[in-house]
Amino acid sequence: MKPELSIQLMDTHAGGDVSRIVTGGIDLLPGDTVRAQMEYLRDDADGLRRLLLEEPYGIPEMSVDLLVPATDPRAAAGYIIMEVMGYPIYSGSNTICTATAVLESGIVEKREGRQHFMLESPAGLVNIEATVRDGVVEAITCEGLPSYIDTYKASIHVPDLGEVTYSVAYSGGFYALVDARELGFQLNMDEEQALSRTAYAIVEAIQAERGFSHYTLGDVGPLPFLHFMGPVEHVADGYYRSRSATYVHPGVICRSTTGTGTSARLALMNYEGSIRPGDRLETISLRETGFIGEFTSVEQAGDYQVVKNSITGKGYVIARSDIVVNCDDPMVECGSLHHILSSRHRHNLSTPGNADVLPSGND
Repeated sequence: MKPELSIQLMDTHAGGDVSRIVTGGIDLLPGDTVRAQMEYLRDDADGLRRLLLEEPYGIPEMSVDLLVPATDPRAAAGYIIMEVMGYPIYSGSNTICTATAVLESGIVEKREGRQHFMLESPAGLVNIEATVRDGVVEAITCEGLPSYIDTYKASIHVPDLGEVTYSVAYSGGFYALVDARELGFQLNMDEEQALSRTAYAIVEAIQAERGFSHYTLGDVGPLPFLHFMGPVEHVADGYYRSRSATYVHPGVICRSTTGTGTSARLALMNYEGSIRPGDRLETISLRETGFIGEFTSVEQAGDYQVVKNSITGKGYVIARSDIVVNCDDPMVECGSLHHILSSRHRHNLSTPGNADVLPSGND
């Protein structure tokens, strides 16, 4: 008999963006850092990402986060982010969901009130603050990546749209930032498909005209993302709100406003001198969900003002399941997957037997 191959999942969402947290069924990956393990998945085992984001198991709008043992002893767990466009080194919504999952699965013991621990992403260590009330994870605050403005108010001709004004921020990926009203959008649900088509046209035009290079990372690939910005409302002293929508892939407008999109907005507001350290921006999605970004500090790095920030949101557990991987199924391609599927045992990171693999990160 063939051994049954299965993958253990905890499905979560933050702001409407579904993140499938892989908690077991995958062998330990080679690599002495989480970044190196991500690169191994990307180059030698991309079948896991495609399996869980494509039919019959998933859809492109989802994300996948593979829990792995942290390589830094200060972190409670590591995680590798997989999305339809590839392997981003960081994501706010995925981090909120992963932090929620490690608490709900017992990798980190929940404590009433506020508690702190670290996760290890491909971008490095991430500080997490969790708020727990009556045993429920009510909020997760995570560090956003240092963000900055690369390009301010450039102009590009886009077929069928004409001249479009855009800025470019880096916040874990390069983002084109455009004014939604200038393009005729109010950022409502009935505009979702039109937003996707418009964003695709703008991103394609920018990619064809120019590339972008991070001041320390160098070439991180072509600009993939676009963020539609609604008007900024001054709600209270140091508190702002804005409708927003983030495009990440042809046909895909994120359900949430995204953490990295919110970080990009903070970088732009700092560049324009409209916020100060300590100020917060709440971004509101087409589905009326929101994240809160806080501008914590700014530092000069060469020619760039680099904004440090944090993102706060709430993650929800929506399912726990085992995916049965049938390599005889003509819709399942196991060629770049079978060598990391665990058929000898269930390597479930949340079970007590693996407590030595993922020690508690409570402080």
